Amino acid sequence: QVQLVESGGGLVQPGGSLRLSCAASGFLFDAYEMKWWRQAPGKEREFVASITATGSSMDYADSVKGRYTISRDNAKRTMSLEMNNLKPEDTAVYICHAPTWPQDSWGQGTQVTVSS
Repeated sequence: QVQLVESGGGLVQPGGSLRLSCAASGFLFDAYEMKWWRQAPGKEREFVASITATGSSMDYADSVKGRYTISRDNAKRTMSLEMNNLKPEDTAVYICHAPTWPQDSWGQGTQVTVSS
């Protein structure tokens, strides 16, 4: 049974930092690219960042480039998202995603709120 469990969300002031984690189980974690997505109230889910199976290459949405860093530890079966210089518009539920077969796998998400 595939499981993706996010943690690390919370309330932070503008300019602050948070580190999110995604713990994976039930599939060959080190064989899959992994992604972070986010969804704000009333908006569609949007891509945030991705990392290849080996961790050798990363991609970011333009809105987070230079502020967010995605990483993974295949030995621990975890993926992380370091978020710096957070802005109110970063407020959303952040969701971990793996393109597993026969269907994609998604976590429940962790809430990030950026507010003074």
